[in-house]
Amino acid sequence: MQALAQNVTVIPARRRVGSQRTAAQLQKIRVAAYCRVPTDSEEQETSYEAQVSHYMEYIKSKPEWQMVEVYADDGISGTNTARRDEFNRMIADCEAGKIDLILTKSISRFSRNTLDCLKYTRKLKALNIAVFFEKENINTMDSKGEVLLTIMASLAQQESESLSANVRMGIQYRNQQGKVQINHNWFLGYTKDAEGNLVIDSEQAEIVRRIHREYLEGASFLQIKRSLEADGIPNGAGHLKWHESNIHQILTNEKYIGDALLQKTYTVSILDKKRAANNGEMPKYYVEGSHEAIIDRDVFMKVKAEIARRANLNPDGKRRVYSSKYALSGMVFCGHCGDIYRRVKRNNRGCKSTVWRCVSRVLKGKMDFDCPARTVKEEVLQGAIVTAVNDAYARRNAVISLLKTNIQETVFDDLEARIAAIDQQLAELQQQMIENCGDNALVEELGLQMDDLRGNRQDILAETAERTDLQARMNDMIAFLEEMPAAVTEYSESLARRLVERITIFDEKIVVELKSGLQMEVEE
Repeated sequence: MQALAQNVTVIPARRRVGSQRTAAQLQKIRVAAYCRVPTDSEEQETSYEAQVSHYMEYIKSKPEWQMVEVYADDGISGTNTARRDEFNRMIADCEAGKIDLILTKSISRFSRNTLDCLKYTRKLKALNIAVFFEKENINTMDSKGEVLLTIMASLAQQESESLSANVRMGIQYRNQQGKVQINHNWFLGYTKDAEGNLVIDSEQAEIVRRIHREYLEGASFLQIKRSLEADGIPNGAGHLKWHESNIHQILTNEKYIGDALLQKTYTVSILDKKRAANNGEMPKYYVEGSHEAIIDRDVFMKVKAEIARRANLNPDGKRRVYSSKYALSGMVFCGHCGDIYRRVKRNNRGCKSTVWRCVSRVLKGKMDFDCPARTVKEEVLQGAIVTAVNDAYARRNAVISLLKTNIQETVFDDLEARIAAIDQQLAELQQQMIENCGDNALVEELGLQMDDLRGNRQDILAETAERTDLQARMNDMIAFLEEMPAAVTEYSESLARRLVERITIFDEKIVVELKSGLQMEVEE
């Protein structure tokens, strides 16, 4: 031992715990405890209460300790601290200088994330605050504490990852078996019975049917939203405020036809619980007939087709925004360029009028060409519809006979046979996937084949729905003509929405295509 200089005095080391306080304040160590249980089950709730009681008694048994508080997160995962309110409050109290020592049962209770565990223990150590892990007998203020802590925290994270992998395997197995698990709490139209099976909520189901019906009648997402809010109808979450996304989700959710597409999203990382849309990163599972349907399959397919039609009204791919404000919106097309006609208010020297113009002319400066399509007054367009309907009425016997013949000739046998063949192929490929589950490359290849087949199957279902819809429209036209007492004398929005499918404007004529498939030319 080296000799000390004459002017040097040794001050003996004294272990200090906690924030910087006076000697009088250091008489007792301010101790807090942190406990957590991973689930909110009844059994775990008992464990939670036991932990709280244990720490309160334990701290009180130490005369040199002063009880601060027991911080407890009930039923929250330990892989991420973001959602642990009590944990975060405890850290804030440490930063405020209220705590000297933290007791916790184990590293896994403190955190299953190595990075989080080391981050917070080091942060607390810098504040001169110790964390004592009972199970591992680790004190972070000891010299060996951080080495042991790093090792033990890594093991805890591995345990969490292994548990997560087992959960994923269980979910995958259930998916392969077609066992559907759906959170019905925010799922409009369904509830669960005593056995946990998905069953229809009749009152909510009517809301779902209403949304589909109004959409096919021409209403937009925004109009349906406003209609539901005006009637005080709550959404799936029980809120009276709707969003257009709510309407879109209901109209496109396959669960309303009794099917279920499983694993639409997946967990990217177990540490932050981040989920992402599954765009092919993980296999998906489509289960048909998993539960009772609210919406008929043909209605669902018609809605799907209508959504696609409104999203891209122009056949050349020029995107036009759909408007349902007027019955003829999105229904009138140009005979020159194929673009849609738009309703325009015109003021010509004080003379106000309403006309319809080709969008290519309306956006003249923004288009690559100058469309020569004519402008049509609204009353002329409406008159053409009245003329077309009256034309059909004048020849109603021949028209009805033609429509009945077309209905009889609309067959579905070929489509049913094609679907049956695809179903057989899918079953064979599914069996091959189960038998070769260890061969990732082969399983991936089989999965791609199944995706192609399911796409083909959806196309056939869409064609089936289209034929069914055409039959329904022809029957509606027959009913209209049979019930029609006399010729139509004036235009009405309801008449246009019911009967008209498409109107094409040419230079010297207007072609009115009715929903029954009939085309009527109106000369001018």
